[in-house]
Amino acid sequence: MNIATAETGHRQTRYAPPQGATEFVLVRHGASEPYVPERPFALVDGHGDPALSEDGLEQARRVCARLARERVDAVYVTNLRRTAQTAAPLLAARGITPIVEPALREVFLGAWEGGRLRAFAAQQDPIWQRVVADGEWGHIPGAESSAQLQQRCVDALQRLHMAHPGQRVVCVVHGGVIGTLAAHAVGARHRSFDGADNGSLHSIVVLGTQWWLRRFNDTTHLDTD
Repeated sequence: MNIATAETGHRQTRYAPPQGATEFVLVRHGASEPYVPERPFALVDGHGDPALSEDGLEQARRVCARLARERVDAVYVTNLRRTAQTAAPLLAARGITPIVEPALREVFLGAWEGGRLRAFAAQQDPIWQRVVADGEWGHIPGAESSAQLQQRCVDALQRLHMAHPGQRVVCVVHGGVIGTLAAHAVGARHRSFDGADNGSLHSIVVLGTQWWLRRFNDTTHLDTD
């Protein structure tokens, strides 16, 4: 018998990831610059690549100031510049070199790339209404399907888990990526977790093929002046 336990009782303790698990802190990049129909965003590997707006730069500063006080073993960004710009204050504060993971880039939107999705969504285009109703990106002409997006993102996170067992890894990524990973973690339908705010924090713990969603859309660092 453990005498100390017998004397003090069995206390509740804070959550700790299982041994060998990877805790992924997913950060949605800050708000990007507005889409102007006459000036579509430049493309990188077919994906729209806007820079952060002034609001986005402030969101990046706040989220990185919060993460700078926490344990960070590695930082990943995608090949789209808004993620690198968001991560920049954290990298400068901690002296960390980011690793680029293109497989965690945003969903490919086909004919609606370059910022065009924003216009079609604002107009409540019938195709957009089908995307929302069915949770299916593939309704957009030439776009990646929701299942394809989820498979590449899950495969990427499983690969990063194998590279970082027992570590806490920050991944600065995109709203669609966060949504599909959260849905996979809880076994929900595609796009059940849409709506991650710019500059928000999310946590997923991975151990082997087991996934746990620990946090979604934490914006407390954005809500203080």
